[in-house]
Amino acid sequence: MQSASDRHEYPAHWEADVVLRDGGTARIRPITVDDADRLVSFYEQVSDESKYYRFFAPYPRLSAKDVHRFTHHDFVDRVGLAATVGGEFIATVRYDRIGADGMAASAPADEAEVAFLVQDAHQGRGVASALLEHIGAVARERGIRRFAAEVLPANVKMIKVFTDAGYTQKRSFEDGVVRLEFDLEPTDRSLAVQYAREQRAESRSVQRLLTPGSVAVVGVGRTPGGVGRSVLGNIRDYGFKGRLYAVNKAFPDEQKELDGIPAHRSVRDIDGPVDLAVVAVPAEQVPEVVAECGAHGVQGLVVLSAGYAESGPEGRERQRELVRHARAYGMRIIGPNAFGIINTSPGVRLNASLAPEAPRPGRIGLFAQSGAIGIALLSRLHRRGAGVTGETGVSTFVSSGNRADVSGNDVLQYWYDDPHTDVVLMYLESIGNPRKFTRLARRTAAAKPLVVVQGAGTAPQGHAVRATRLPHTTVSALLRQAGVIRVDTITELVDTGLLLARQPLPTGPDVAILGNSESLGLLTYDACVAEGLRPSTPLDLTTAAAPEDFHVALSRALADDAYDAVIVTAIPAVGEGSAGDAALAEALRSAAEQVPGKPVLVVHVELGGLAEALSAATSTAPQAAAGPPTIRADHPFRALDRLRATPAPAEPPADETRDRLIPAYPAAERAVRALADAVQYAQWRREAAEPGKVPESIDAAIDEKGAADLIDGLLTRGQGLTLGSEETCELLGTYGIQVHRALPAATADAAVQAAAALGYPVALKATAPHLRHRADLGGVRLDLADEEQLRRAYAELTELFGTPDELRPVVQGMAPRGVDTVIRAVIDPAAGAVLSFGLAGAASQLLGDTAHRLIPVTDREAATLVRSIRTAPLLFGWRGSTPVDTPALEELLLRVSRLVDDHPEVVAVTLEPVVVAPRGLSVLGASVRLAPPPARDDLGPRTLPAY
Repeated sequence: MQSASDRHEYPAHWEADVVLRDGGTARIRPITVDDADRLVSFYEQVSDESKYYRFFAPYPRLSAKDVHRFTHHDFVDRVGLAATVGGEFIATVRYDRIGADGMAASAPADEAEVAFLVQDAHQGRGVASALLEHIGAVARERGIRRFAAEVLPANVKMIKVFTDAGYTQKRSFEDGVVRLEFDLEPTDRSLAVQYAREQRAESRSVQRLLTPGSVAVVGVGRTPGGVGRSVLGNIRDYGFKGRLYAVNKAFPDEQKELDGIPAHRSVRDIDGPVDLAVVAVPAEQVPEVVAECGAHGVQGLVVLSAGYAESGPEGRERQRELVRHARAYGMRIIGPNAFGIINTSPGVRLNASLAPEAPRPGRIGLFAQSGAIGIALLSRLHRRGAGVTGETGVSTFVSSGNRADVSGNDVLQYWYDDPHTDVVLMYLESIGNPRKFTRLARRTAAAKPLVVVQGAGTAPQGHAVRATRLPHTTVSALLRQAGVIRVDTITELVDTGLLLARQPLPTGPDVAILGNSESLGLLTYDACVAEGLRPSTPLDLTTAAAPEDFHVALSRALADDAYDAVIVTAIPAVGEGSAGDAALAEALRSAAEQVPGKPVLVVHVELGGLAEALSAATSTAPQAAAGPPTIRADHPFRALDRLRATPAPAEPPADETRDRLIPAYPAAERAVRALADAVQYAQWRREAAEPGKVPESIDAAIDEKGAADLIDGLLTRGQGLTLGSEETCELLGTYGIQVHRALPAATADAAVQAAAALGYPVALKATAPHLRHRADLGGVRLDLADEEQLRRAYAELTELFGTPDELRPVVQGMAPRGVDTVIRAVIDPAAGAVLSFGLAGAASQLLGDTAHRLIPVTDREAATLVRSIRTAPLLFGWRGSTPVDTPALEELLLRVSRLVDDHPEVVAVTLEPVVVAPRGLSVLGASVRLAPPPARDDLGPRTLPAY
């Protein structure tokens, strides 16, 4: 506890868990007077060289005065933070506020001296970098804008910590000391450095879990059966390459083995390191196991045990304590209530899961929060993995259960640069940090496909999820903007994943269809049209087509530049069986090898027992002569003659060929949906390679400082404030957004005076909440040309809807005719700032026809936002109407985006309606809400979710 003279209470919100460079964890917290013994013990373990670098002189021990100074802080002008593992200090950092003369000072002085000390055993783990991020955030909170540090030239490691941080800095050298000064305001470079360090640390923490050199299964039953015994058998049977141990405190002292595996009563009894512990004991016994693992230096835990947050409030508190306990030892947790993990790498071969059958090795990374869904996905991949021309399997699999610690974000960090994973499939019941997930997804999707099934929006009981005000559909739209391939079912997840894992991305939407079934070809054609693809007329090879005919047709389709992908439809010939399938597979494979840059899919109908039943019957198919099938002159598919006339491609060079694994689908709709997902993703990849920008042309009309001063003044009136009409117009005007003037009309005479000031024709509107923007209810009168029409309209409104006090009528000058639209921006606590656009009116609201983008928005994103709603054709001359000024609309979207991005205190903006005319636009209504912005953890120091 702090003394009575301390100026601030203990800042508990500065406490945080962080992942270090090597994947371990540490806890960062403020240093207090109770830490005197820990500080002395810590200092005794620091080398003389490190002490010399810290104090610029030999300093073998801390004096009582030193200990007092380093443990007594006011948490404003003097602050110390410690990084701890197992409750003991491994590093410290402190700052002291100084004035212009370099002496101790108080606010408003905005500079501080900063100094670090890291135990030699923990140097190189990124501890100092993490502490710098946190002490910097603390300093900014306390009004400090700049750090100064004096470092000996030989202390290269510490100089590198400062210079690599990415802050704006300057360096000087005087009296044998390097003096570094740097601003604490985050920059693009400092954020990039922070994100890169976060990725390396979190990736490494997952890698330690998935690639252990030794595994202990804790809770192995003495008799067959049970969770622990099953997992132990799965690890052994899959051929784990490391050391495996069975642990159960009920084992007799004399028992040394179980099923040929070394057996121990406790993890502490194991002679040698244990990298991973799989915990399968009752929940009440888990704390003892965690303590034993932590004391033995175990790096991570997979907790299969249930009875945590999924079971109610008591279990939720037990889950929090589990995470706190494990992190205190620097361990990360998958689970609790997890299904397990799998790594099919030949050098690891780990099946630490309850999966009854291990998946085939492959290049798909699979994440599932639900154990039941995890089983279903593994089963489907196992069944579907054997494609027409080969097998596709899993690289790594993680089932996170309650994901109390390791989440989908962590695993995504690992898969981003995992060379063994080409495609990522994720089943997410909830997204704990949408802002971070979107950022990671965008980066991952730029390198490899990311396919996601998202739950319906209601998080399972065991999941800690941040509150979001955004609808589920909005979050889904934002994920798609980030390059995520959103699918609705696990069947679609597998369908799309197999295509992306086996085939190249299509370069466009043009699809050739060929096969031996006219009906199946037409079904495929219709499915392509429904998914927005551009299919050719199907080429019917007839049921008499032999594998050689498929080979020729596929070769020519792939060689034709008019097509970006080919779908082959095939029904087995009666009586051919597996031999015919094998011949067809080889024919397709060899044809696909010739043009490896285009995707090929097969819709393959299985006849099963029907084929055997019909095997004795005379074939009803027309008998064709050997060679390619012919098409009658009057055949409806004769239009594809040019495809058949295309010469077969020459053999490609040897270095361009590779094994082609062609995915097969039992239904045309499923194949086409997977292909459509691939086409859209490929288009996103092309656009992401050349990101848009915010045009400099809009800067001329923006007064950022004027807006900031206005906002500061307005917020002095209250924490949450909806601006009045004049204040709204003034604030929006600082960003070049002009709102059509509207004057109040409390009486008919006032309405006439307002109209005279604005000029006829005018509109008379009721602005009461139940009538606002509801022209369909009759609360708006337009094109009032003179005083007589205005007075008559005023009398009609008051007669229909009540007194002027109830109506709140206003008079507004008429704007040019156009299309009514709505623009909104809101800051969501979980997802961040979101810009939305749609057409005004009940139809769009009823259909939910609104598009969304994350702020800040670029010119390209503004253009796609306008065009992505279903009613967008109304803006571009639908059915002969005059196209409206969409460039002006896109510029308005950019201005709203800039306003909210520059001033996070603007938590909500609504422009409704915005009438977009053939030339220009008019903002007829606007509202703005100000409030202190929600905390942005993506701009703060790296932390793990708090427990």
